[in-house]
Amino acid sequence: MPIVAQSTETTDWVSRFADEVIEESERRAPGKPVVVASGLSPSGPIHLGNLREVMTPHLVADEIRRRGHQVRHLISWDDYDRYRKVPKGIEGVSDETHLQHIGKPLTSVPAPAGSAYPNWAEHFKAAMVESLAELGVEFDGISQTAQYTSGVYREQVLHAMKHRGDIDAVLAQYRTKPKAGAKKSQKPLDEAELEAAEGSGAAGEDDGSSSAGYFPYKPYCGNCEKDLTTVTSYVDDTTELSYTCDECGFSETVRLNEFNRGKLVWKVDWPMRWAYEGVVFEPSGVDHSSPGSSFQVGGQIVGIFGGKQPIGPMYAFVGISGMAKMSSSRGGVPTPADALKIMEPQILRWLYARRRPNQSFKIAFDQEIQRLYDEWDKLDGKVADGSALPADVAAHSRAVRTAGGELPRTARPLPYRTLASVADITAGHQDQALRILSELDPENPLGSLDEARPRYDKAEAWINTQVPADQRTIVRDEPDAELLKSLDEASQQSLRLLLDGLAEHWSLDGLTHLVYGVPKVQAGFPADATPKELPAEIKTAQRTFFALLYHLLVGRDTGPRLPTLLLAVGQERVRALLGE
Repeated sequence: MPIVAQSTETTDWVSRFADEVIEESERRAPGKPVVVASGLSPSGPIHLGNLREVMTPHLVADEIRRRGHQVRHLISWDDYDRYRKVPKGIEGVSDETHLQHIGKPLTSVPAPAGSAYPNWAEHFKAAMVESLAELGVEFDGISQTAQYTSGVYREQVLHAMKHRGDIDAVLAQYRTKPKAGAKKSQKPLDEAELEAAEGSGAAGEDDGSSSAGYFPYKPYCGNCEKDLTTVTSYVDDTTELSYTCDECGFSETVRLNEFNRGKLVWKVDWPMRWAYEGVVFEPSGVDHSSPGSSFQVGGQIVGIFGGKQPIGPMYAFVGISGMAKMSSSRGGVPTPADALKIMEPQILRWLYARRRPNQSFKIAFDQEIQRLYDEWDKLDGKVADGSALPADVAAHSRAVRTAGGELPRTARPLPYRTLASVADITAGHQDQALRILSELDPENPLGSLDEARPRYDKAEAWINTQVPADQRTIVRDEPDAELLKSLDEASQQSLRLLLDGLAEHWSLDGLTHLVYGVPKVQAGFPADATPKELPAEIKTAQRTFFALLYHLLVGRDTGPRLPTLLLAVGQERVRALLGE
């Protein structure tokens, strides 16, 4: 392993975990690649909360790579899990088609109708793989179906069965019966949370117990393919295992040393993998990290397989700030693909990089995305001029590049809110959009929309998918003659001042100066007077003036920022709508 200088970015959480993981890996497996891991179940759309399961170890792995160490980021696809329920709201999925498959491995369930993929797991895995590629996440994918059905884990399965008494003794410490009258959680459980309950008794999950004793292995039925089976006996010397299927009544006796149609129960499976892969770092969600849950119990069981528990920070909840069109299951929980339609990958990476794993945060699908982009652009500027704080520099660096290089970025990153306003007003007419954007800075005009991509495309997608129809901007076709006739002398004067200055100030900065300056000039102050030099009444006058312009231009009290709106409407049409 090469000896290189340690990263100077020592003020952020990623660097601190990298220090710890490198040290621990050298202690456990000196000279070998560092192994970090994630686990994802393709039981349905893989959402933005699940993405933290990947981004946390990815960021740590990437920092380790930056320091010159070899590292493997494993993603275990839990595609050999049972199909538990038919998720709602997914195109091509219905109870009639899919209810019959509950209990089968996810890779044995048909994909949604119309899918190009061979089964349920591959369909939902593909969308996540595509998103991870866009995010610059490098990983080694491991299919648990392939691992189990090819016999890769055979020795581990036989070892678990041989030591089932030791495993049962650990699990017995945590088996509890639900308290009478206890309220059922209203929080929807995802696949990982359901699996996490196995062995605890807390959620009524099967931990491998039966009337014949405890068995940590669950066969899939040789007839109906479902896991609704009960192991009735097992002989250590011959590895003969007998089971019956509670669903179809099928029963058989097999030799486990040559049988590959089943898997270890979750609380045994997870620590087995830690030991098998030599995992040093793997985070877990709060449901896995509470007392008696998978991570804690696994820390005791992993020793039975000769391994050690990974360093495992608990990661907190990822919330969503608004989403107009829900595209995922369980009430429309958005996926990374949903987020990447409306934001550049750097921004999404930044959201996960700038918060410690135990800090919750929200991903904006509503108007907050505009403020988020403003914040990002401000940080971008501070990093460029050297005024950003070290921790912010580190988070920015992790957002824009990986150890393999810089992510593709927008050549001319114009303000997101401006691009969204232009996309809103032009309603898909790219020639109009280019005209407006080229007038933002007359001294450095935009030559092609491609210069503003992909940010322009993300802003346009946000307008088209997340902004309700009644909030879209529709410019008037004709002047509001009645309103223009009713204006008092002061209002007429404000419009005249604006119209007189249009030609001279026809740029984004110029129009900003003009629209804010009109009420100041009317009150006898210079157009460039600062707020500190002005009485409070000026703000009221500005709001009144802005409302008048919005009514005359779009028939509403509010709308896109006025400078952008004026540019979008065009000077000739503005003059007509304002009564010139």
